[in-house]
Amino acid sequence: MACFNVLLIGSGGREHALSWAIAASPLLGQLYCAPGNPGIGEVATLVPIDIGDHAEVAAFCKSHAIELVVVGPEAPLVGGLSDYLRTRGIKVFGPSKAAARLEGSKGFTKDLCARYGLPTADYRRFSTQADALAYLESHHAPIVVKADGLAAGKGVTVASTDADAKTAVNDIFASGMGECVIEEYLEGEEASFFVLSDGITAVPLATAQDHKRAGDGDTGRNTGGMGAYSPAPVMSDEMCARAMAEIVKPTLRAMAEIGAPYSGVLYAGLMITREGPKLIEYNVRFGDPECQVLMMRLKDDILTIMLAAADATLDKISVRWWDEAALSVVMAARGYPGPVERGSEIRGLEEARRLEGVEIFHAGTALKDGKLIADGGRVLSVTARGRTIAAAQALAYRAIDLIDWPEGFFRRDIGWQAIARAAS
Repeated sequence: MACFNVLLIGSGGREHALSWAIAASPLLGQLYCAPGNPGIGEVATLVPIDIGDHAEVAAFCKSHAIELVVVGPEAPLVGGLSDYLRTRGIKVFGPSKAAARLEGSKGFTKDLCARYGLPTADYRRFSTQADALAYLESHHAPIVVKADGLAAGKGVTVASTDADAKTAVNDIFASGMGECVIEEYLEGEEASFFVLSDGITAVPLATAQDHKRAGDGDTGRNTGGMGAYSPAPVMSDEMCARAMAEIVKPTLRAMAEIGAPYSGVLYAGLMITREGPKLIEYNVRFGDPECQVLMMRLKDDILTIMLAAADATLDKISVRWWDEAALSVVMAARGYPGPVERGSEIRGLEEARRLEGVEIFHAGTALKDGKLIADGGRVLSVTARGRTIAAAQALAYRAIDLIDWPEGFFRRDIGWQAIARAAS
């Protein structure tokens, strides 16, 4: 059996989950990760290369016989790393720079939806602060304000008051993030829908649902994600089929038509409305923390799947899932998604990890003097698998209760919608 050396790009909980899954592959030779984190370091060799320096990444791939590069986060994809490596004969799991515009520019995606008739919220694009504020004089809350470019999952404001909407506009232009997109507010239930594409074949993956708000009861500020679970009950077989037929497949056809065929994983953030699924936004990589629950449920070999996407042979493989549910709870540093204190010690992980069905994925962690410390906003993803979402939830919180980190916080209600639906 051939063995493939793999370089994984990234350092978050998503990349720890991917490295955990890749490390289990019988096809794997050596796994490297740049820059990685202490958790990833348990299953991969961490390499101190500058992932923003495309030439340095390519040189490492050549010197270490890397046969596949897996790009975890969005910024290197939007920056064109995939294109640079492919032109040098290195296989990549991840879309081109042109295709990554689906995440890199909210305006690009909204214009694509308008051009090809894809169901989404009504919108307007603004390149000046004055025009955006003038629009808000006649379009009132609830309303959604988005930064056009990348904002690490924190560039979206669901404004419940006119004042909040104006503040969001002012913040976007003050931060220099460029254009602003203002959308109608959609009523419904959110879901995350993932699809693999090789530019020709599209294969739907498992569904998930995440929790963006910082506080219990979906209150507080928007974050990059405070927890997730899979499967998402709102995504019935019928709803998945509609999402593929009405949103994803037309998008992939459109991208091919404009000369930017899509290869990699495509993450459609959906709102399930009374009329059916509508696109909120696209991401051009696995979600975080959705990736953690997907990897816990994936039955087939992730490296085989990624190689098939890179080689345009997705039509020759299967992607199967364990029937069990998975649920992940993010432990974040106090203050997140705002400024946080770094350096607090985290204890008790070994005891928590001994629980059967539990995996703890690192995100913002570091080692200092032999101690594990918090080194970011979202710090850990405590993930559990169970017969039902309720069972997975109970196990995840049992594990969290064994972790000693007073400087952290987490939500106590991850999975509440699915559990309420099951009880009704």
